[in-house]
Amino acid sequence: MPIPDFQSLMLPLLTIAADGQEHGLAESSEHLAAQFMLTEQETREVVAPGKPTKLRNRLAWAFIHLRRAGLLEGTRKGRFRITERGHELLKNPPSSLNVRFLMQLPDSTAHPHGFQGPREEPAQTPQELLESGYQALRRQLADDLLDRIRNCSPTFFEKLVVDLLLSMGYGGSWKEAGQAVGQASDGGIDGIIKEDKLGLEVLYIQAKRWEGTVGRPVVQAFAGSLEGQRARKGVLITTSQFSPEARDYVLRIEKKIVLVDGKELAELMIDHGIGVTEVATYSVKKVDSDYFEEE
Repeated sequence: MPIPDFQSLMLPLLTIAADGQEHGLAESSEHLAAQFMLTEQETREVVAPGKPTKLRNRLAWAFIHLRRAGLLEGTRKGRFRITERGHELLKNPPSSLNVRFLMQLPDSTAHPHGFQGPREEPAQTPQELLESGYQALRRQLADDLLDRIRNCSPTFFEKLVVDLLLSMGYGGSWKEAGQAVGQASDGGIDGIIKEDKLGLEVLYIQAKRWEGTVGRPVVQAFAGSLEGQRARKGVLITTSQFSPEARDYVLRIEKKIVLVDGKELAELMIDHGIGVTEVATYSVKKVDSDYFEEE
């Protein structure tokens, strides 16, 4: 089943603490994963790469609300215990707990500032809302980049590819890379660039602003061009997309060919700051529990 939203986790989390013992978010996460019959894949799902799992993130927000409502209390880092107020609530428990219910409790501060506006119950945590908003902006930016790339000249597109590869650590200097691109005479190769700054290895490049899907014949022709140069590695870049047959082909040949489609090209440009400018930066912080540990 889908991972429950943080409000659906409130009552189960409070129930776990009903025994009056100290509990941890880690063990509670495992208990609730079993209770809700989540698959291993669902328990590993993360809010964003390198971040806590979605289940752990939602459980942490459920705890924050229950603590603000006075139903749970933090004991030490990552640990909590039910309060007398929590015990009283469980004597006649509601069918479920949510932000609106907690806000009706006397002296409750369970409603975070970010939820003051909408009347509907929030399903996502603030971190999930921030991440989904960021990804939406990123997707729109990628679409805008591709529109601009498709309208630029072939010469500018070659320059863009060089700028990107240099920013990724390839090619040595821009002068060296610029001389390499467009100098190769082979019909299937648009340029040659150093894989490392010493030039111990080189990459052969083909970069085209195709409109339709790039199929296996194009990729196979590029592989043949590499063979003519006795080259082992190549990068094929397109503003459109590759067919499944084309992607399967590069997995079956000895030569190492990397296929970069329009979506991946735009993502790399965003990640490496090519053709984009920073508008705003938000630093999300949390309490440093170690700082407050007294010896």
